[in-house]
Amino acid sequence: MGYQDINADTVDGWVKAGWRWGQPIDHQTYVNAQHGQWDILLTPTRPMPHDWLFADMRGKKVLGLASGGGQQMPLLAAMGAEVTVLDYSQAQLQTERMLADHEGYAITIVRADMTQPLPFADEAFDLIIQPVANCYIEDVLPLWRECCRILKPGGRLLVGMDNGINYIVDEDREEKIIRGLPYNPLKDAKLMASIDTKEDGIQFSHTLDEQLRGQLQAGLSFKDMYEDYNGEGRLDQLRIPTFWASFAEKPAAR
Repeated sequence: MGYQDINADTVDGWVKAGWRWGQPIDHQTYVNAQHGQWDILLTPTRPMPHDWLFADMRGKKVLGLASGGGQQMPLLAAMGAEVTVLDYSQAQLQTERMLADHEGYAITIVRADMTQPLPFADEAFDLIIQPVANCYIEDVLPLWRECCRILKPGGRLLVGMDNGINYIVDEDREEKIIRGLPYNPLKDAKLMASIDTKEDGIQFSHTLDEQLRGQLQAGLSFKDMYEDYNGEGRLDQLRIPTFWASFAEKPAAR
């Protein structure tokens, strides 16, 4: 079993246990979005700026990349977007289907591994949105290249990312630095032996070079970004940022 399959099984278990990122929005939140009242989270606590979306989302083709769970896609559907969600977790995709059926909007659901070439044509989407998820894949640059490929000129990539700090501290108190970076169990046998893959999956830290510079190397250009916090725990209390969010754009054709 590859690490991608281990992570999909782990997420399925988290969803069944009530994982925050597997809980769909409620009906009133969907109705509010239809009337222009919405917030979208790419990271734990700080909603992304509204102007990261197009002023008019009606008819825009949107991909929710590894964003199953019924949180971002229904809001975008409520704004009139044509939504597609790609995820590798069966449970997350089941939640998407159930909510779409309940609210009566169309959604294309694709189960696929984002470490592989994305199963979409060139220039298929106006917008790609990905809440924190690339911590579950080892190499992010190929993904950025795929995102650039499937975006239309002028299309937007909105991404939440873990900046790595959560991986260096003890999990209980967040008081001590107990390991260095990168955090990569596939290349550290001692680290792999210390984790419970059923409970935690196999996660990876990524550098600024990989995550932000990598988007530039893939052919995108930055428009905006911000930092965010865990929302709980000592790092949050000390106001130590642990997440980034970025808004990048594919240059328009000349």
